Amino acid sequence: MDHTSDPGALRYVIDPRRLDLVEEFRASPLGVHSPELRKLLARMRWGKPEGRLVLIVLEPGKAWRLSRIPKRRGDPMPFVDDRVFTSLVEAEWHVFKLRWQEMTGTTLPSEMSGDL
Repeated sequence: MDHTSDPGALRYVIDPRRLDLVEEFRASPLGVHSPELRKLLARMRWGKPEGRLVLIVLEPGKAWRLSRIPKRRGDPMPFVDDRVFTSLVEAEWHVFKLRWQEMTGTTLPSEMSGDL
């Protein structure tokens, strides 16, 4: 079962003390993850679409920008900031950190909060 078909994903409660899961993701943002990390990622990535952070591909395989899903379907996708990512790994890590802060109300320790 992957994160897209897990009916329990929306009920998963993110424990802000589980920095081991943060380290696991940070070590390999695009890698194969443990079942616990997959649950956390499913919770972060699914739910109400409005306002959800998404990466917009500017140039396939080369450039991405961060956006949020707008309130109404078909409305323009507003960019969150001016940053352009040239690495999907960096982009995924950046999104993870923002989602972590939004969903747990805590910031990551300084040794974990920087770029990769």
